[in-house]
Amino acid sequence: MQIVPYLSFGGKCREAFAFYQRVLGGEITHMMAARGTPAEPHVAPENVDDIMHARLVGDGFSLMGGDAPPQMYAAPTGFSVSLQFDDPAKGKQVFDALAEGGAIIMPFEATFWAAGFGMCHDRYGTPWMVNCETV
Repeated sequence: MQIVPYLSFGGKCREAFAFYQRVLGGEITHMMAARGTPAEPHVAPENVDDIMHARLVGDGFSLMGGDAPPQMYAAPTGFSVSLQFDDPAKGKQVFDALAEGGAIIMPFEATFWAAGFGMCHDRYGTPWMVNCETV
């Protein structure tokens, strides 16, 4: 079994996944809009190019997401996507990239449990924790 985070966006999924690919690496293996699918007749014309399903797969991770219908979208709360790194320099690099244009909740720095830890919301509102545990 795998647990794979599935993120919802309000019309910015395509842009967010291109950003995550640049920051995290990997390959976007799915990027499907409603246009041209059997779902198209059930989607408002202004939303047919929104992403129904996206998947980014990289070394040791998978991330999925899609654009929620406008009337159903809500900013994410109550969770964070947690990234674990062995190398604090790499963790800091990824943290800084994710935080750019977003909001830093806790700056990336050494803690009593980690060589580096930080929390941020990226420019798309996704909450992230970047951790380089020492225990």
